[in-house]
Amino acid sequence: MLNQKAEVMKKIEKLVIASHNQGKVDEIRKMLKPFGVEVVSAAELNLPDVEETATTFEGNASLKALEMAKMSGLPCLADDSGLCVDALDGRPGVYSARYAPNRDFDKGMDKLLAELKEALEKSPKKGRGAHFACCLALAMPENLESVALFKGFVDGEIALQKKGDGGFGFDPIFVPKEGDGRTFAQMSHEEKDKISHRGRALEKFVNEIFGN
Repeated sequence: MLNQKAEVMKKIEKLVIASHNQGKVDEIRKMLKPFGVEVVSAAELNLPDVEETATTFEGNASLKALEMAKMSGLPCLADDSGLCVDALDGRPGVYSARYAPNRDFDKGMDKLLAELKEALEKSPKKGRGAHFACCLALAMPENLESVALFKGFVDGEIALQKKGDGGFGFDPIFVPKEGDGRTFAQMSHEEKDKISHRGRALEKFVNEIFGN
């Protein structure tokens, strides 16, 4: 997948977020609000999902960004992110969304906690370490040969049980290393954005695209 830097744009007035995950779209919209960017989702434009056929976060983000920039004729920011658990050999990773049965993350968390418990019974020394990874890809409709990539990571561990009702996805079972023992789902949006994988990737995006 091409990953050359796209020409830095000092002003993007309207940006398509290549996602039908409203939680993810809302998170990005809040982060970009200070820059006066009109953020619209793929769902709001009635754009179909783009099949994630790549085996890396970078590949899937690039596929989605390029395809939706082509379909919409607008700059497009695509995200591919996931939870990587050490004791599960990095799973669910790029398959995080599909790991949850019918994308029901409540069931997905139960599944992950059960698999982790089994893995630790066999190899206790592996521990509960995990990290969230995010790759953002920016595609411009006038240049569909390349994308700009922005990556973010956050280390932490898997909680013993689900805690908190904020956030989305696997947030209720992820305790960031840099936090105070709470899961992402127990934090406010502002607290989470400061240390989250997506927040860090988006900070890089903002600095390059809107920075001086």
